Amino acid sequence: MGRLTVAAAVAAWAIPLAALVASIVPDPYMDEIFHVPQVQRYCRGDFLIWDPMITTPPGLYYISLAYVASLFPGAWVTRIAEAFDALCTTALLRSTNVIMAMICGVLVHDLLLCIRPKIGKRKATAFAILVALYPIHWFFTFLYYTDVASLAAVLAMYLFCLKKQFWVSAAFGAFSILLRQTNVIWMIFFAANGAIAHAQYLYVKDNVCYENSELTDKSNKEASHMDNKTTAPGLRKRRNNNPINKREVVSESNIMYSSFTEEIWDAIFKLWNSKCEVLIAFIPFSMVLLVFVAFIVWNGGIVLGAKEAHVVSPHFAQFLYFGLVSAAALLPWHFTPTRASDLFHWCRKNKTYSSFAILVALGLSLVAVHLFSIAHPYLLADNRHYTFYIWRKVIQVHWMMKYILTPVYVYSWFSIVNILGKSQTRLWVLSFVLSVALALIPAPLVEFRYYTIPLVILVLHSPVISNVKLLALGFLYAAVDFFTLAMFLFRPFQWQHEPGTQRFIW
Repeated sequence: MGRLTVAAAVAAWAIPLAALVASIVPDPYMDEIFHVPQVQRYCRGDFLIWDPMITTPPGLYYISLAYVASLFPGAWVTRIAEAFDALCTTALLRSTNVIMAMICGVLVHDLLLCIRPKIGKRKATAFAILVALYPIHWFFTFLYYTDVASLAAVLAMYLFCLKKQFWVSAAFGAFSILLRQTNVIWMIFFAANGAIAHAQYLYVKDNVCYENSELTDKSNKEASHMDNKTTAPGLRKRRNNNPINKREVVSESNIMYSSFTEEIWDAIFKLWNSKCEVLIAFIPFSMVLLVFVAFIVWNGGIVLGAKEAHVVSPHFAQFLYFGLVSAAALLPWHFTPTRASDLFHWCRKNKTYSSFAILVALGLSLVAVHLFSIAHPYLLADNRHYTFYIWRKVIQVHWMMKYILTPVYVYSWFSIVNILGKSQTRLWVLSFVLSVALALIPAPLVEFRYYTIPLVILVLHSPVISNVKLLALGFLYAAVDFFTLAMFLFRPFQWQHEPGTQRFIW
C-alpha cells in the first residue's frame, strides 16, 4: 500500500504540471537542446551520429526509447521510422522523468524499510514523498535532463546491494554509469560497504555454526556420561577459552569502545577471513569497474563531449558548499537549537579531540575557499541559473564573505558526520565523506543538481523526525517548488546579445 501511495502522490502533481510545462515551454530549453535532438535521432534509427556537446552517455535515451516503444508498440514493431520519430516529441520525452520520479519515490520507500525496518510503512511513505518534493529533484522531473533517471538507477543499485542480490545491483550500477559517469563512485561506495557487511554476515554465520556444533558435542557427551559430573565444567572452560568467541567479544567491544584504527583492522580481519566468498560475490562490481576504466583510457577522460568546459579541477570549495546546502535542505535535522546544543555538549565531552578537529577543519576550509574557489565562466556569465545570483549576491558580495561562511560550512559538516555516526560505523561515515569529495571536488561548475544523490543518501540514514517537522519541511519544499516553477514559466526575459526567450532555472 505504501508504494502505491507514494507513486500516486507523485503522479498527482507531476502529470498535470508536466502538461502545464509542455504547453508553456513546448520547445527544448537549456541542455534539452542537445538531449532532445539526440534521442530523436535514435528514434529514427540513427545510432551513429553523436552531438559533441553532450557530456553524458546515452543511458537516458535508451530509457526513453523503451518507454515510447511500450506506449506505442505498433509503431515499434512495424518499424515505421517516420511514425515512430513523430512520437518522440519533447513533451513525451520529458514525461520519461515523470515515470522515473515515481520509481524514485517507491525506491526511497523500500530503502527506508530495508535500512530501518522499525520505521513503519506510514513514516517511510511520508519520507519518500518528502524526497520527491526536494526542490532540485522536483524541478527536473519536468525537463529532459539525466538527473531523475540517474537517481533512480543509483537507488535501485543500493536497494539490491542491501538485499545481497549483487549481480542485479551491479547491473543497475552499470546502467547508472550510462546515465552519469560519476555514479561509478557511488557504485564503489555501495560495493565496498556491502563487502564489509557481507564479511560481517559470514563471520557471524560461521561463529554460530561453530557454537551450534560445540553445543551438539556437549549434549552428546552429557548424554553418554550422565554420571560424570566433571565433564560439563571442562566443556564450559574450553568454550570460554575459545579464541573465536574471544574475537567475537572483542569485535562487539570494538563497535562501542575501540578506536577508529581498531575498527578498520576489524573490517580487514573479517574481509580476509572470508576473502574467497567476498571476492566471488562481488565479481560483478569488479567487472563493471574494469569496463569503466577501459572506457576512461579509450575516451581520454571521464567526460564525453565539451571537454574544455568540464576540465577536472581541484574545486575543494564545492565540497564545503555541499555541506551547507544539504544541511540547509534538511533543516530540522541540522539547524535547530537542539542540534546546536547536542554538538556543543559533544564538543565539551571530547574537548581535546573536538578542539583539534575544529581547528583543522577551519584551517582547511579557509585554505579551500581562498585557493580553490573556482568561478567557472558559465557561473559568471549565465544569469538564468540561481547559482549565478547566489555567487554574486552572497559569496562575492564582499571579499570577506567567503571567509565568514567557513564556520557555517564546518558546522554543517560536523552536524552531518555526527548524525550519520549515530546509525553507521565510522568506516561507513568516512567512506561516505570520501565519496562526496570524489564526486564533487573535480567538478569546476557549481551545480546543485550534483548534490542530489548524496543528499538522498543522507535522508535515508538520518534519524526519524516528528510528523510536525516532516510536514513543515514538506510545506517548505512545496513553496520553493512552486516559486521556482512559477519563475520558470511566467517570468521569461530576453538577452540583448542573443535571440530567444530565457527562463530561470536551478
